[in-house]
Amino acid sequence: MSKPRGSDAPPTASAEFDPQPESVLAACGGFVRKTAAIAEMEIRKLRHDPTELATRALQPALWLLVFGQVISRGHMVQTGDLPYIHFLVPGILAQSVLFIAIFNGISIIWERDLGIVHKFLASPTPRAALVLGKALGGGIRALVQAVVIVVLALFLDVRVRWDPWALLGVTLLILLGAAVFSTFSLIIACLVKTRERFMGIGQVLTMPLFFASNAIYPTSMMPGWLQVVSHLNPLTYQVDGLRELLLVGAPPAPVGLGVDFAVLAAALLLLVAVSSRLYPNIVR
Repeated sequence: MSKPRGSDAPPTASAEFDPQPESVLAACGGFVRKTAAIAEMEIRKLRHDPTELATRALQPALWLLVFGQVISRGHMVQTGDLPYIHFLVPGILAQSVLFIAIFNGISIIWERDLGIVHKFLASPTPRAALVLGKALGGGIRALVQAVVIVVLALFLDVRVRWDPWALLGVTLLILLGAAVFSTFSLIIACLVKTRERFMGIGQVLTMPLFFASNAIYPTSMMPGWLQVVSHLNPLTYQVDGLRELLLVGAPPAPVGLGVDFAVLAAALLLLVAVSSRLYPNIVR
């Protein structure tokens, strides 16, 4: 029985290279699982050293209980209808996220010295999953710190929004902000490669990022050149979103919540792409 004409024809290019939905889903699922595994490893470090939470809670407590109270009494910063201590809480929350995340990169230097990075690089885990997993681990650390700051805010009679959607937005902003600065710190670690240089650069960067934002004063108080820097600072967009979502009676974010989320997400994608390329350099 003869075969139909054309039955032996080779498959077309579109049929040969057309990805199957099942394979795409499997690849995405594998990426998510590997990212979650790296994040879970980072969280285990926190569980083995719970004293880190207590020491990290000291600095925001001083900012709120000392700095915030003094500035509130002096009426030195005009924040409209919003009391200054209320205005300050989201800024100190963002500051805590920044300080936790910006030093997250030192872990990759420790892991290189222990030989762990070499094992990661020899595994089939995508570099982006390694970077995102570490960033997500830093975000979960920051969420624990956020609980401490919210408790302090309640102690200071700050009116916090308990709307579930608002709390979800706050959670996403904390995770996004922590991921952005954690990934940024990984880039620094891949470039400097030593703990001493990393600590020095990290300390140099945290203060300019913090003070060139709207964390402790409105951008309207800044000189023109500093306002430009503030608009380029991802921390400003995180504070804007946190202030609107966390506080009762807070004014809407100047550029809108959608822009705040979009800027942080775009910054994260860019930094993940860069850090994924630089990640192997840590062992060279």
